[in-house]
Amino acid sequence: MLGANALVAALKLAKVKTIFTLSGNHIMPIFDAILDSDIKLIHTRHEAAAVHMADAYARLTGEVGIALVTGGPGHANAVAALYTAQMAEAPVVLISGHAPLAQLGAGAFQEMAQADLASPLVKAALTSNSIEAIPFDLAKAISLAKSGRPGTVHLSLPSDLLEGPYPSTKNLPTEQAFAVKEISASREVIETILQALQVAQRPIILTGPQMQSQARRKQLAALEQTLGIPVVGMESPRGINDPCLGAFPEVLAQSDCVLLLAKKLDFTLKFGQFPSFAKDCQFLQLDPEAAEIQRASVSLDKRLQLSALGDVQSSIALLMKSALDTKFISGSHQAWSQEVKAAINYRPNDWQSATVEPDRVHPAQAFAVLQTILDSHPDSVLISDGGEIGQWAQACLQAPNRIINGVAGAIGSGPPFASAASLVKPNVPIVTVMGDGSFGFHCAEIDTAVRYKLPFLLVIGNDACWNAEHQIQLRDYGQKRLIGCDLLPTRYDKVCEGFGGHGELVTELGALLPATKRALASNLPACINLMIPSLAAPKMQR
Repeated sequence: MLGANALVAALKLAKVKTIFTLSGNHIMPIFDAILDSDIKLIHTRHEAAAVHMADAYARLTGEVGIALVTGGPGHANAVAALYTAQMAEAPVVLISGHAPLAQLGAGAFQEMAQADLASPLVKAALTSNSIEAIPFDLAKAISLAKSGRPGTVHLSLPSDLLEGPYPSTKNLPTEQAFAVKEISASREVIETILQALQVAQRPIILTGPQMQSQARRKQLAALEQTLGIPVVGMESPRGINDPCLGAFPEVLAQSDCVLLLAKKLDFTLKFGQFPSFAKDCQFLQLDPEAAEIQRASVSLDKRLQLSALGDVQSSIALLMKSALDTKFISGSHQAWSQEVKAAINYRPNDWQSATVEPDRVHPAQAFAVLQTILDSHPDSVLISDGGEIGQWAQACLQAPNRIINGVAGAIGSGPPFASAASLVKPNVPIVTVMGDGSFGFHCAEIDTAVRYKLPFLLVIGNDACWNAEHQIQLRDYGQKRLIGCDLLPTRYDKVCEGFGGHGELVTELGALLPATKRALASNLPACINLMIPSLAAPKMQR
């Protein structure tokens, strides 16, 4: 057994069934070892796409997503995508091949300080330094990715270790080595938090990206029902101004007590400052990271009434158990909960009657058609990728499963996200909305989807413009200071066809539904090139 075989044996112990990868010199021993296992390789067209697919896989399944790339430039390509997964709090492990240990410092092929390059974007960056360490380093990486605040971990594997003989087939990690390490707050802390929430008049519980999967949102709904207090999940780079949250900023500013349930106090919450929060609003915090607690204490000072270490899963379980044990009065905030819900559900009623120039379709009117597709299946998937068009999608579309570009605000991940969703949820409608600029990043992943027979519907809002930046320039500098945002009205439907998919061009609303039906019937990766006006993101003020 070689080091590569030991790695595959450890992957099997971790119950890894799928790896997203792009081949290269340093990882050929792993490819060879995988041939003798039942692990499936999904081979992408770019290393960053492999990480994006692992990210979407992790968000949809709750399991760790594994990306495997070669060393040097392959690793460098993959690293950029780690930021999106890390900010989305998705448990992802990037395994990279690495120049041989025995040749480091001598000018080895594609020699690079890979762990140093990945380190700022991951929870931990590891490099195996012996053959015996390989499976144990993998177990550590997977456990770290899943524990505390989930996130990304990197593991570099030097090629001479992968090719060397593994000393003992019996020397492998136990299954427990791959498990989540829980972080639990004390009973006294939980009871104090519940008491503070109970006496508050307008309490709100905020959670972060890790709690936005279908299964995790059900947990939040159960917590909200048990406590009778609004529980709001956040995962957008526009923070409290995420269009899917409607007029939420209006009620958030009225809250007198906020529990940060593993929700970072960062730019998405305007750092907890006035006017986004009342000047006398008090904060409580349960978070798995001491550094995050320290950062909140600096921003909030005396307004942070209580903070304690605790991961979100343990904290939810303890809050619900303690509330039931202490007969927490859950009906005292009913009117406030209804007010918060009404604000989140608010949408302006004039979108459907809005007019646009000829040969263009208003996004809200187009998405009313797409909503019927998402409503046709109880496990449908919505993927939102891009700037202004992504905000319209988040405002107008709902689905049991949703993946967005996340707090990172990165764009271009739509096609690999969609491919992973199709793999995880076969025979389910998968609607991906993205901008024409975003499509350029990973359009070649249509080829990946065709090769692996992974159908999805890709709707490209084509305004021949980098519209998010265009809107910033228009707002901040004026009509005469626009630069660097123009694109061509490219036939992206033809691009999709060129990769073996199905394409449709839509320039009027009445043509959208028939085009959508043809696209779905093709059972291929399908692109609807939807011509739209250059509109700013929707505004939700009541």
